[in-house]
Amino acid sequence: MSTVRVLVGTKKGGFVLTSDGKREKWDVSGPHFAGWELYHLKGSPADPNRIYASQTSGWFGQIIQRSDDGGKTWFQPGTPPGETTGPGGAPKGESNKFVYDTSAESGTPLTTHQFYDGTQHPWEFKRVWHLEPSLNDPDTVYAGVEDAALFRSTSGGKTWEELSGLRGHGTGPNWQPGAGGMCLHTIVLDPKTAGRIFVAISAAGAFRSDDAGKTWKPINRGLKSSYIPNPEAEVGHCVHRIAQSQSRPELLYMQKHWDVMRSFDAGETWTEVSGNLPTDFGFVIDVHAHEPETIYVVPIKSDGEHYPPDGKLRVYRSKAGGNEWEELTKGLPQSNCFVNVLRDAMAVDSLDKCGVYFGTTGGQVYCSPDAGDSWAPIVRDLPAVYSVEVQTLS
Repeated sequence: MSTVRVLVGTKKGGFVLTSDGKREKWDVSGPHFAGWELYHLKGSPADPNRIYASQTSGWFGQIIQRSDDGGKTWFQPGTPPGETTGPGGAPKGESNKFVYDTSAESGTPLTTHQFYDGTQHPWEFKRVWHLEPSLNDPDTVYAGVEDAALFRSTSGGKTWEELSGLRGHGTGPNWQPGAGGMCLHTIVLDPKTAGRIFVAISAAGAFRSDDAGKTWKPINRGLKSSYIPNPEAEVGHCVHRIAQSQSRPELLYMQKHWDVMRSFDAGETWTEVSGNLPTDFGFVIDVHAHEPETIYVVPIKSDGEHYPPDGKLRVYRSKAGGNEWEELTKGLPQSNCFVNVLRDAMAVDSLDKCGVYFGTTGGQVYCSPDAGDSWAPIVRDLPAVYSVEVQTLS
């Protein structure tokens, strides 16, 4: 029987949850790196025991952690034993150095970006929001960071190099932070078109590369955002999340600051598919592993009130690629529930029936082993959940 491993990043550490294919009884390991914010943990598709983690602290900065044994033990790539911190407790190892491109050839124009008040502000590295391991090489991994940029390591996380073509494609100086900062939070590696990468940035929009990150283009046609001066601008849209159908990679879905969107052409054009949702604001969106037009969202009341409408925690599922939505409530609290579900906190496994998982800011991680028909908590009392990823192991 298959094994399922769920990787959970929280405000106060990382957790590894494991079960067999029935997904009824779970073992809980953690907290790993207790007390630290774990923005994201994700396993390598090429080597399931290789897991990367982003550990961060407002006091001590950013640390990359790696496990080669499925999360049992961890180490900092490129950091000799006993040299975990530098002066003042700051990160010391090579794996913790994310340096923006300042070369004369490609980095000179990329000195500032637009700030909240419209003035220009220097690019400043703050943290890694998302780690995306390569589909076929366990030593290659991408990092989406704040201030928004894309980095890549080909040394198992030991050293990092910016793919500066993203910031340098022409609109980078016009990017402006969203309410949560200017973060590159979504990285999607196309499983069928070699070299194709999608990213999403708050609050710049969505972008695509077709040459492994050398050059990029904005893919925001069809997005409308009433909160920016030009609602249909090329950049400036606050995209919260992009999800891709694995069997039809040209089919993309998006949860925007407001609006749920769909693209049939790899992001060239987008159409709104919010339909009968109680609110089209939210953070997460994901796709059924085997049904490309079955998608999941968690509506949140508004951008000012980050909790479910009416205090009822509901996942909404569409089996038609959007527009027509059904609420899924079995096993979920339907009164006095005021948690949020953050952008990286939903995942699906590849079993049949497809399992769906999500975590909340109240510390619950829910599992549906039947594609959303029913739900049960794996754990109830973790710190606030930042991210949820799942590995389906044979």
